[in-house]
Amino acid sequence: MLMNALSRPSPTQVDWYLLLPALLLAGMGVAFIYSAATVHGLDDYMRWYQHPYLRQILALLVGLGLGAAVCLVDYHSIARWSLVFYWASLLLLLIVFLYEPRYGARRWISVGSLAIQPSEFAKLATICSLANYLSRPANELSSPQLLLRTLLMIGLPFALILIEPDLGSSIVLIPVGLSMMFMAGIPRRYLFRLLAGAALLVSLVLVDALYYPRLIPVFQLEDYQTNRIRVYLGMPFAAPDASPSERRKADFEERRFTYNVDQAMISVGSGGWRGKGWCEGTQNALGYLPKKVAHNDFIFSVIAEEWGFLGSVSVVILHGMIILRGLVIAAIARDGLGRVLAVGLTMLLFTHVFINIGVNIRLLPVTGLPLPFLSAGGSSAISFMMALGLLQNIKRHQRNY
Repeated sequence: MLMNALSRPSPTQVDWYLLLPALLLAGMGVAFIYSAATVHGLDDYMRWYQHPYLRQILALLVGLGLGAAVCLVDYHSIARWSLVFYWASLLLLLIVFLYEPRYGARRWISVGSLAIQPSEFAKLATICSLANYLSRPANELSSPQLLLRTLLMIGLPFALILIEPDLGSSIVLIPVGLSMMFMAGIPRRYLFRLLAGAALLVSLVLVDALYYPRLIPVFQLEDYQTNRIRVYLGMPFAAPDASPSERRKADFEERRFTYNVDQAMISVGSGGWRGKGWCEGTQNALGYLPKKVAHNDFIFSVIAEEWGFLGSVSVVILHGMIILRGLVIAAIARDGLGRVLAVGLTMLLFTHVFINIGVNIRLLPVTGLPLPFLSAGGSSAISFMMALGLLQNIKRHQRNY
């Protein structure tokens, strides 16, 4: 009985290697959301509680509470209910289509003055349900039927998020799903075929979008997505035989799609070694870095300008600490369910960090994806805190031998 008591997980056993970097990032996020959103004046917001940094603080507190609740419930119990959460998230993804588009997309469910983005919670629900489904004996994992069902579980939220449209959030599910299948023990021959098929499909979609429009009727990129890819590849918008007026129009269209990332690059480059100082970033203050994106998708550019190279490296190091700790938790997990779940959650964080920072420094085409714990956004802040709670949960129940 004494040994059982000693091996029982303690609810106060906090993994500070996981939590402390996240809290530091959250604090930085609130500070720079304040900097990015208030240099234009607080009077832009109708009521005091609409200020982005205050809403972010509230979302982080709610996220901490939900993360603590998730941590205290054994992840095996959460896994047993994961399919319910999965179908509920799909239902929410369908409900968004009942609302009018905002900024050209249907991604939010409005509840009074609040707006919930179901795709952020659908990622967590999909990870939990996949982990539960893939935690089975090795001989069952070689079944083609199991692979097809796994792909269907990933494909349903992927398709619903894609047609919102939210290309960035839908893409996240691909590396997350592949990493979880690899960790679970899906035969590598299946994974190689999936990667080859995905590469072929992406190539066909790009060829269709850039050279032969509307050749493939099933997978079609939106015009703005095609233009972002053209900008990334450095392809001219004007046709070789375009008239001077058509060329001017094409150049104007090209500048419109390069504007945000150009200003982000200027912000990153102008910060120097130590930056210009908090709330002293001229790119943001003068409105060159658009107000609508400065405090969310391009928050890294604001940090780079105001805290310079040192601030940028701090962001990368703190995120790296969380990701490495997630891999350690996967390695010491009590069972296959814990390993697969921890890998999925860690890959979720890594993909968000990689894509967001890659967009800010022009390594990747522009796509909207929040930087974990830093970007403004209530749904993303809550979901990332819940992801931390799940990782802490797995750590509490680690194997004791």
